[in-house]
Amino acid sequence: MIANLHAIIPAGGSGTRLWPLSRQSSPKFLHDLLGTGRSLLQATWDRVEPLVDPAHTWVVTGDAHVAAVREQLPGLRADRVVSEPSPRDSAAAIGLAAMLIHDLDPEAVVGSFSADHSITNACEFQHVIEQAVAAAATGDIVTIGITPTFPSTAYGYIQTGPVLDLPGAPTARRAKAFVEKPNASVARKYTYSGRYRWNAGMFIARADALLHLFAEHAPDLRTALRRIADAWDTPERTAVLAEVWPGLEKKSIDYVVAEPAAAAGRVIVVPGDFGWDDVGDFDSVAKLRQPIAGEQTKVELISSQTGAQVVEVESSGIVMTDQPKVVAVVGLEGVVVVDTGDALLVASRTHAQSVKRVVETLRETGRPDVL
Repeated sequence: MIANLHAIIPAGGSGTRLWPLSRQSSPKFLHDLLGTGRSLLQATWDRVEPLVDPAHTWVVTGDAHVAAVREQLPGLRADRVVSEPSPRDSAAAIGLAAMLIHDLDPEAVVGSFSADHSITNACEFQHVIEQAVAAAATGDIVTIGITPTFPSTAYGYIQTGPVLDLPGAPTARRAKAFVEKPNASVARKYTYSGRYRWNAGMFIARADALLHLFAEHAPDLRTALRRIADAWDTPERTAVLAEVWPGLEKKSIDYVVAEPAAAAGRVIVVPGDFGWDDVGDFDSVAKLRQPIAGEQTKVELISSQTGAQVVEVESSGIVMTDQPKVVAVVGLEGVVVVDTGDALLVASRTHAQSVKRVVETLRETGRPDVL
């Protein structure tokens, strides 16, 4: 356990590529998508628990999800839930949590770990985070760069520089630049060069260093968050949130922190190779549940309801249903079937990223009842 490390778990987003399982009222981090018996949020808690005192673990989530988060995480202190009235992107969420932590512990190091990612090698993850905390002692911002396993066009990349020979962080390198999601040919170039890592959106930093970047690059946001933090433990919290929060500019933590810090030579990358996936769509779910390429010769049933049955004939893929029914799949390779009672999705794994377009269409045609 690392004494001065505080974990921030942002638990937001509606996971539109995982519709209709993931909804605004029940987003993907609350679901056991991988068949482990634990939701993605609970798995995140399990990963950080060996590193962080439970009193130092914070969850930032929407007002609508506070009750579910507390139910799933009985070890989470009630005063460690940071409730957002509405989504304002990751800079506001993480910035407010970092400010509240810094007010309690001026020497704190904060680490941001998304609630809806998958990591298969928890021991290696913990080793990498220990290095990241050691590197954060320099006052620079530290991020985890995932070793690419294929040329992904769905992830941003980090261009890495030379090894820094830091005490306690022997693999740490300088980050040269953050790169947006590339096209296929550029992704191949990045992956096979050995100089680029996937950006997993994990940041570890001294809280004071992180807040200094807010003051420098997003002063209006920092001032507004300061007003909220000052009222947090007072009877005025609700009124101040109602007044200030809706006017916050939506900015990602990458834009506020990572990009300007990298341009100034102040970002360190600790390479990570611990089986990371952002569980961004049903293709990811299928890969994580059927990890051996070339052996996906059946249709796997993922069900929360006894009595469901899949009959497959010369098919492969996944079926997710909460209905006690028979689902027959014939002659389809890489199929995704998701049945939630009020909505049915049938898609191919190769088009899993396009599921978000269904959500966009439903929003445009006035169907909030299924979103």
